[in-house]
Order: sequence, then structure tokens, then C-alpha cells
Amino acid sequence: MEKMQNLTATASSSSPSPPPLPSSFSSLRAYGQAVADTPRRLRWRAGSVTTTFEEMSRLRARSGANMERSLRWPDLVGLGIGGMVGAGVFVATGRAARFDAGPAIVISYAIAGLCAILSAFCYTEFAVDMPIAGGAFSYLRVTFGEFAAYLTGANLIMEYVFSNAAVARSFTAYLGTAIGVDTTAKWRIAVNALPEGFNQLDLLAVTVILLISICICCSTKESSVLNMILTAIHIAFIAFIIVAGFVRGDVRNLTHPANPAESPGGFMPYGVAGIFNGAAMVYLSYIGYDAVSTMAEEVRSPERDIPVGVAGSVAVVTVLYCLMAASMAMLVPYDAINTESPFSAAFGGSDGWGWASKVIGAGASFGILTSLLVSMLGQARYLCVIGRSSVVPAWLAQVHPKTATPVNASVFLGVFTAAIALFTELDVLLNLVSIGTLFVFYMVGNAVIYRRYVSAAGSSTASTWPTLSFLFAFSSVALAFTLVWKLAPAGAAKAALLAVFTASAVALLKAFQLLVPEARKPEHWGVPLMPWVPATSVFLNVFLLGSLDGASYLRFAVFSALAVAAYVFYGVHSSFDAEENGSLFKAVAERNSSQLV
Repeated sequence: MEKMQNLTATASSSSPSPPPLPSSFSSLRAYGQAVADTPRRLRWRAGSVTTTFEEMSRLRARSGANMERSLRWPDLVGLGIGGMVGAGVFVATGRAARFDAGPAIVISYAIAGLCAILSAFCYTEFAVDMPIAGGAFSYLRVTFGEFAAYLTGANLIMEYVFSNAAVARSFTAYLGTAIGVDTTAKWRIAVNALPEGFNQLDLLAVTVILLISICICCSTKESSVLNMILTAIHIAFIAFIIVAGFVRGDVRNLTHPANPAESPGGFMPYGVAGIFNGAAMVYLSYIGYDAVSTMAEEVRSPERDIPVGVAGSVAVVTVLYCLMAASMAMLVPYDAINTESPFSAAFGGSDGWGWASKVIGAGASFGILTSLLVSMLGQARYLCVIGRSSVVPAWLAQVHPKTATPVNASVFLGVFTAAIALFTELDVLLNLVSIGTLFVFYMVGNAVIYRRYVSAAGSSTASTWPTLSFLFAFSSVALAFTLVWKLAPAGAAKAALLAVFTASAVALLKAFQLLVPEARKPEHWGVPLMPWVPATSVFLNVFLLGSLDGASYLRFAVFSALAVAAYVFYGVHSSFDAEENGSLFKAVAERNSSQLV
């Protein structure tokens, strides 16, 4: 690989290069000409697919300095746990148990954990083969091209920003619970001139975001150490919740509701359907492991550390979540659970244990800090690599030579997130998150299958259509299953339709496996049981997408339209300039020359 890079650098530096064309943004006239040429540029750039070598060499060179490879698998496990175990479990558990799964919420968490591991496997294959900081953006660009990668990457960045702003504001609330302060009255500043939902200024949330931004700019290794410390403290609080719940709880609550006259009894009061509906709701508590893949460029031994780090963190979190759910189900009958603060209320109703609600508030505060730290590490690296492609300003791709971190992207996103967290209420933000992340998981599952069964970039239509046809048909069956599950009334007809669509999905998978041979094998680590594992991940993510509300889809459509407009009027022209002028090759040559000196 190094020899190939040196040859590329030597060739690009020794051969005469044509004079650079004027930038599309050098003047109004140049920009007007670029806009007029948009259709041709879109045809050339939107579907352009890079290779692993290009991602690892000439595109990576646009960041200037290299990121430092200082992380090992324990760091990745810690980052994965810190990224997942935040405030979500303290809220989602109560809602899912009360309205969907009942005491069987334990099984719901186990199913959701299995779904997370399947998606994590898909991420891991790409991260090991291509250990760079781009995460899903880079995986999709080497598979489906620049536009597909840009659209999903833009939505993911938006999800990170809004969810981090929401998490920062929830930190204020949980910290207030821990120390017995009404945060809305004491710590937030009301501005009556602003509209409802945007008129409570949260300066503490802004402070937390800016402090974490400074931390992640300084050193990735030190950020990992800080995460390990905060995560250890958080897990200690979780262990307290689990142990105390099993000590104070009553096994009878697992089968007996508080009000038998109005609520069904048994361990599965809402049946198998309730368990799966609960799994869809609590799955969002697992979101965060994907941030670990963005650290791949800073891992010492990617082929060993990344699989252990990603899968290990999801497995540990699944066990913790199942134990927490069992603890809560034993403490309170499912129909008496407080859906807003289930764990705090569960202990608050236990004689002599009211103080435990403050302990839970403190534990949740530490969890929020760790999830915020990991998310902000991940989002900065996503934006850094998107900057390398030039579809956003290239200065966002710069890595600081002293800190070996993407400082520009970290500062930009930190300020942007802090500004949103200052004004916007938690409920407003929560309506804008989740769909983008699930959509990216869906795309990565498809990308793994496509990359395994289609030999290389630029393959002929004849070699790609069997795989593309399968992916389209399989997603269509998954969508049909989801619509029947959500919309059809309960009964024999619904059960029959669900069985038909399930059998159709299995038949499609088996036929594809028998008729289409794999075109490539991963060099180091690959998803097992191809294509069953990634296809199951695709199916489950379609199902989970179907559980989201209409507001989420409206937000997704609006933001996607804005992202497409930004690509058409800026991104495609900037990307065209970078390729047309050969600036990416120049970056490789300049970096190799400086290293020789």
C-alpha cells in the first residue's frame, strides 16, 4: 500500500500538470457558467464512486496532518458504552413497558440489542477494510457514489447536532433532579419576546457543549480517558439501580398488574406484538455505537481492535439494559410505571428510598456527559471527511498538526450545537432526531451486500442489476410487512399476510444466495453468514423506520430537500473543481514531499 502511495505521489509530482481551471466561485460570471453546466457536472460527480485506496491516500491527504493512531480496543469499548448509555434508557424504558411490552420489556431490550449487533457487524466490515474517520459517509461513497453518501451524511450530521443539543438540555434537568433544584425556574432564563418552545435560554447546556468541544480539540486519547472515567462512574450508578431494584423489588410484579380490572396480566400482557413494538421504541437507546466507526483512523490495530470494540460495547450495553429493565419491572407493576421518570419514580414510591431518585439523577447526568462526548467526537470526524470530498468547504477537513484532531470541524459543530441548545426546548428537538440515523443504518446494510456481490466501482449494468434488483425487492417486502404490522387490524388475516411477507423475504434471500455468487471476500474481517446478517439488518431497520411518527418524516423530507439544494448549488461545483484541477493529487504530493524533507 505504501509503495503504491509513493508511486502515485511521485507520478503526480513529476509529470507536468495542466494549468488549473478558474474556480467555480472565483466570480459571479464563473459561478453563472458553473450553474449553467450543472446537469453535466451532476452526471459526472453524483454517481462517482471512489476506491478504498483513494479514500486512504489522496482524499485523506486533504486533511494535511494525520490523526494519531492511539486507541486500542478497551478505548473503543469505553467509547461505545459511553455513546449508547445516555438519558435514552431512563425515558424509553418506562414508555415501552407501560404501553407496549409490560414486564417483557426485558425481551424487547434483548431483541433490540440483537438488531444493534447486526448493524454493528455491517459497520465493522467497512471500518476494518477502510480504517478512516468517515464512517458511513465513506462506506456509501465507495459503494453508491458521492451524492448518496452526501445526502445520508448531511442527514446524519443534522441528527448529531440536534440530538446533542437535546442531550445537553436534558443534562440541566437531570442535574437539577440530583441536587433538588427546579432547573426551569432557577437555571433557565425566560425571554418572553421569543416564541413558545424557543424562549427558555439554557446557559448551562451551552457551557457543557463548549467545554466538551475544547476537550475533543485537544487530544483524542485524553478524551477517551475522560470518557472511561465518566463511563465507569455512570456504570457504578447503573449497578446501584440494578442491585437496589432486585433487592427491593417483588417477583410478583412481573406477572401481576397494579389494576387487574383495567390492565391485562401476565409477563407478556400485550403479546408478541407488544414485545416487538417495545423493541422498536427502545432500539433508539442503542444509537451511538456507530460513532465508534468514525474513530477507525485513530485505532492502532483496526483489524483486531474494531470488531472487539464495536461488538463488545453493544453486548455489554445489552446486558446492562436487560438488567435495568428487569429491575424496574420488579420494583413497580407495569401499569403503574411513571413514563416520564420511571426509575426515579419507582424508588420514590418505595418506603425510605426517596433519596435514590437523586442518585439516579446524578447517574443519568454522568451518562449524558459521556454520550455527548462520544457523539461530538463522532460528528466532528464525519464532517472532517465530508470536507475531504469538497462537497462542503475544504477547511473543515483540516487536522491540526499538533493535536492531530479535526479542530475546525470540532469548533464549527460545537458552536452550532451550542447555539441550538441555547434556545430550543427538548420536546422540539426530540421530534427531529432518529430517522436520519436509522436511514443510515439501512443504507450501510445495503452497501455491505452490494459491495460483496458487485466486483468493483464502474461495474457494468449487467453485473450490477441482479444485486440492485434483490435489494429493491427485499426492501419492498420489508416495507409491505411493516405497513401490515402497523396498519392492519389484529386477526387471522393480518397474521396470514405477515407470514406471507416473511416467507417471501426468506425466499428472496435464499434465491439470491444461490443464484448470485460473491464477487469479493474481505481481506481481514467480514460480516458472517452473508447475505443473511446484513439483509436481516436491512429488514429490521425498515421495520423500525415504520415506527416513527409523521413529523419525523416531514423533517427528513424538508432537510433532505435543503441538503439537495446545497449540493446542486455548491457541493457538486466544489467537488468538480477539486477533481478537475487535480488538487487532490497535489495534496498527496505536497504531503509526501514534506515528509521526505
